[in-house]
Order: sequence, then structure tokens, then C-alpha cells
Amino acid sequence: MKCVAILARSFSKYEQKRMGLGALMCCFLMAFTLFKPYIAHFPLMDLERSMASSLKMLMSTQEISEQPQSYSYVESVTPPITQNLTNSRSQVYEINGDIRIHGNSSTIFIATTQQLNTTSSWTAKPYARNFDKNVMRMIRNLKITNQNPNTTPPCSRRFTAPAVVFSTRGYTGNPFHDFTDVLIPLYLTSQPFNTTVIFLVTNINSWWTSKYKPILNMLSKYDLIDLDNQDDVLCFPRIIVGLKSHKELGIDQSMPPNYSTADFTKFLRKTYSLERGRLVGGCKDKRRRPRLLIVSRQKTRRLRNDYEVAELARSVGFDVRVREMGWHVSLVAKFVNSFDVMVGVHGAGITNMVFLPENAVVIQIVPIGLESLSRNYFEIPSKDMKLRHLEYKVEVRESSLVEKYGIGNEVFNRQALYNKGWNEFRSVYLDNQDVSIDLFRFKRALLEAMDLVCS
Repeated sequence: MKCVAILARSFSKYEQKRMGLGALMCCFLMAFTLFKPYIAHFPLMDLERSMASSLKMLMSTQEISEQPQSYSYVESVTPPITQNLTNSRSQVYEINGDIRIHGNSSTIFIATTQQLNTTSSWTAKPYARNFDKNVMRMIRNLKITNQNPNTTPPCSRRFTAPAVVFSTRGYTGNPFHDFTDVLIPLYLTSQPFNTTVIFLVTNINSWWTSKYKPILNMLSKYDLIDLDNQDDVLCFPRIIVGLKSHKELGIDQSMPPNYSTADFTKFLRKTYSLERGRLVGGCKDKRRRPRLLIVSRQKTRRLRNDYEVAELARSVGFDVRVREMGWHVSLVAKFVNSFDVMVGVHGAGITNMVFLPENAVVIQIVPIGLESLSRNYFEIPSKDMKLRHLEYKVEVRESSLVEKYGIGNEVFNRQALYNKGWNEFRSVYLDNQDVSIDLFRFKRALLEAMDLVCS
């Protein structure tokens, strides 16, 4: 260390700090030169490479670099970690290490000289509806491959924050699928990073990202990146390819990271600054009647007598609004949050129950043939959101199917129609069925909802 001390006396304390590392390196190199004949017989010792690697580690940045920079590979102490979390709903790979992504070629390189296992490459479609082969054909295929760092494209931009890769194609645009296939899985996958995560989006729909910008901004403090139009090689220490997904419109709290569906709805209320977190004694204020929203549908599964239902609800004591849900999520969220009861025919519009205060009531009108879907898509999720769910099952005489096919037709045998295939099932029950509900029968559901709200 004598040469370091001699150099130090010629510089100020500030300059000493800057020169210290360089001087130390100089001394090591001199010592190495002098004693090289004595250590040449140690074949595993590569002092120069070891020192260079240490210097790179000391100088590594802790901030995201938005400017292109050169990058030399440094072999990590342990190999990259790849976890295949693929299930029936989504393909998910978690990867740690030297990860380099070239968006234009849809390739994710794991730069390593070590083999993770017998598999050297994988493919992934980062959209959380893996069981639906029709929609998955629309999703861009990404290749994940192990490759020697010497043959892997060098980094153009290097980041220290982790990344999550997902698609916004599929069924996006339908509110149910927006939340089920993307937003809830994205929350589940990215929330553990506490906003320090970068979103890489493939099949990007700019209108979709604009529509849900408040949610995206609450999950990540960085601008999202359009992966498909990236000619740069983007480098990360950790990525998750695909989104974790548990079930329709919800989260299984028993599975890591142990969030709940109610946690997600609380997150939404915070995101959109919604005033009502929980419904408590909705009838205590005599100056305010309990509010009931009838979700209107104009294309399929219309409630033909919605205004008659509205008048019936008013006679029971509700302050009623009939409204089709709009495109502007912030306005819809604030509007829905002001209600105590939501009424709707089974369909995507009921998805907006995510904005209701806890303890509110959802009355789902279930058309012929849709009993199973209504339970899995909305009844179970509503209870997970800490809402009260009431079901009104449509009878044959209340369905428009009786006008088209007549009583006794096989369309009223749900299993028989389902055996003909999904397309036939959907065409009849989902796309060509409206309802006119019996007001006398429905009044019982309204009275039960009133009791729940006022209890």
C-alpha cells in the first residue's frame, strides 16, 4: 500500500477519493507483474478478470438509464433463476439474471454460460386466458432463450428496476375481460413491487392504455414501453413474462402473494378517489333514500321493461337511475360508487360492481341457460368483493326465446345445446336472448335488497 500513500500526499482529500481506486488498481497490477513468474503455475487464477469484474460491480448504476450505454457481461455468482408458473389460465415465467429483450424480434435472451436445465428455450403468450385457444391465437408469441453472453445482443438501454411483460389484445374492450384478463392479473403480478416496476406491453392498444391510465400509473411509476416497436435491446435484472391469474374476476387469497379480491377493489377506490368505502346503515339518513342503479344494455340480453322495473323500485322506496355504462372509467367509477344497489342482466356491465362500496347489494338477473356462467363470473366474485349478491332467475315465459322457438324447443335444455358446441350455445343464450321480467316476482328481490341495505 506504500504507493497509494505516496500518491495521496500530492492530492486533496476529495481528489484522494477519486484517485484512490485507480492507484490501488495500479499497485495490484505492478505486484502482479513482479510476481507473475511465481504464480503462473496456478491455472485457475485470473486476477485481471477478477479485478475488472469487481470494478464493474462497484460502478454499477442504481438509477434507470434512459440513454444507450455499452455493457460488458459479468458472470453472476449464481445462475439466473427461472420459474415456470404456467397454469390453465396463464403462461408466466419469472426470470432473474442478465436478461436482454429485443422487442422487434420478440426474443428474450437469458445471457448465461450455465444451463438452467435441459430446456434451453421457451415460448410465452402473455395474456391471461390460456385455456381459450381462439383468443390466444391473437396474442404475440415471445421466445425466451438461454444464450452465451458473447453471442447475445449487447444492451442499448439498461434498467435496474424489474419488468413485467403483458399483452393488451385479446378480448380487451369488454369490461369483464379488461378486469379478468388484464387488470386484476396485472395488480396481482406487479403490486408486490410497490410501483418500482416497468411495464413492457406487446400487442399494445393505445386507446386501452389511455382508458385505464390511472390504474397503470398507480401500479408503476414509470412510463410503459411499447415492446413491439423496440429496436433497442432492453436489459433488466429481473422480468416476469405474463400475468399471474387465479380465476374469473377475482383473486385466490390462499395463493401467493396472498392478496384478496377485496384488496383489489380497495385499490380501485383509492385510484379513483372514491368517497364510499363501505355501506353502513343505508336507511339511517331519512333525508336520503337508498340509491339503486339499473345497468342498461342496448344490444344483447336487454331488459325490455327496464323503466317499469325502475318505477317498481321507486315504489319500494329506492332513488333509481337507469344508465348504460360509459367509456370514461373515472366518471363511471364515481357514479357507481354513489349507489347502494346495482341491478343488471348477466353481462359485462355488472363488472362495474368493482366500484361499489363494500356491503352494497348486487341483483343479477340470470337469463335461461346462463346459471353456471352467472355464478362463476359474478356471484362468486361479488362475494369476494364483500358485496351481497341476490339472484333473479328468469323463467321460460320471461325470455324472448319462447317467442322465437316456442315452449318445448330443445333450446330450453341447456345441456343439449351445450353439447352442440360453444358457438351454438353462445348464439342462442348470450347473443339472441332478451328478458321481460315479472314485476310481481321481482318485487320480492327488491324488498330483500331494501332489507339488506337498511340492516
